[in-house]
Amino acid sequence: MFDERQPVPEPRRRPVSLPPLVEPAAELSVDEVRRYSRHLIIPDVAMDGQKRLKNAKVLCVGAGGLGSPALLYLAAAGVGTLGVIDFDTVDESNLQRQIIHGVSDIGKSKAQSAKESIAEINPLVEVVLHDEQLTIDNVMDIFAGYDLIVDGTDNFATRYMVNDAAVLLGKPYVWGSIYRFDGQASVFWAEHGPCYRCLYPVPPPPGMVPSCAEGGVLGVLCASIGSVQVNEAIKLITGIGDPLVGRLMVYDALEMSYRDIKVRKDPNCPLCGEHPTQTALLEDYEDFCGAVSDEASEAVQGSTITATELKEWQDAGKDFLLVDVREPAEFEIIRIPGSVLIPKGDILSGEALATLPQDRQIVLHCKSGARSAEALAALKAAGFRDAVHVQGGVLAWQAQVDPSLPTY
Repeated sequence: MFDERQPVPEPRRRPVSLPPLVEPAAELSVDEVRRYSRHLIIPDVAMDGQKRLKNAKVLCVGAGGLGSPALLYLAAAGVGTLGVIDFDTVDESNLQRQIIHGVSDIGKSKAQSAKESIAEINPLVEVVLHDEQLTIDNVMDIFAGYDLIVDGTDNFATRYMVNDAAVLLGKPYVWGSIYRFDGQASVFWAEHGPCYRCLYPVPPPPGMVPSCAEGGVLGVLCASIGSVQVNEAIKLITGIGDPLVGRLMVYDALEMSYRDIKVRKDPNCPLCGEHPTQTALLEDYEDFCGAVSDEASEAVQGSTITATELKEWQDAGKDFLLVDVREPAEFEIIRIPGSVLIPKGDILSGEALATLPQDRQIVLHCKSGARSAEALAALKAAGFRDAVHVQGGVLAWQAQVDPSLPTY
């Protein structure tokens, strides 16, 4: 808490870099004045800024790790209309970081759970639910009804789609990304600066950047980056401060350090550049980002077995080497009996190839099948032609063979 006994410097009016995104509402009720009083006595916000927040319509894409703190603080700040789009349901593994949900919400729609939590935080906020998957068929219509988008997605296909729809509609959006102890945040608004494609023109090669489900994330990191996103949203709505337009904030939770990297608008950007060549959404963002490489897609053809088939092979005493290509921390959580750990990176680098037997069939598996597919492609390229991988990985094994095992 701020110690009011200390000398307080005179408030300094910061230069306004961008005009307010939203016009102010006509008035605040007595209840609203009482609720938002700590905002109203900040000269930079005051009555005018709070009225703008009341009149704002903000859509949060995702009610997960980043969406949870973002939605709670947007609601507490008094954003008049909050849209929530999420088609997933609450899982126990979500509760480590997705603070908008609780134990009683397990199995419930994340969008509905978020709406109920928002009502507890601020019943004055109107919540619009989009309990559906965001696709190229609905994204433009959904985005059109909002002033600002807060992107809390965790996959590249949706990130590029969110960016493209926002640019085509002339909407600003606040982007965030988290992984293990690292976070990033920025504001993309093509009218005033770069878009996501200016920063990342093409998605990373399949398998290069693991997801949080594969690599993990420190729960509190979600709050750190989600609160930055809300801070930026408030600045854009009210027209105060210097938003992260043209800047990428990089946060390291272990070092407790923040870095600010300038991001310039790419004049050759196909979407927001001087001579754009992309004037509509792509037909298939999954294909554009590539869940797995072409080599992996080709390798798994005719070289895939199910978890049930793997169990049958084990029971029949078939001679093969079962290789788990996940990371050591994952191996400690759950493992298929008889498996040996050789991380995917050691296979792709070639370091582990010499340790693999040439006279036994090799069966690969990971958490869900994507990493083992990439490793399978590397093995086949190295001459292990009868190698196969397990569709669905340890998640399929737990679901189909041994439900007593934990999942993650």
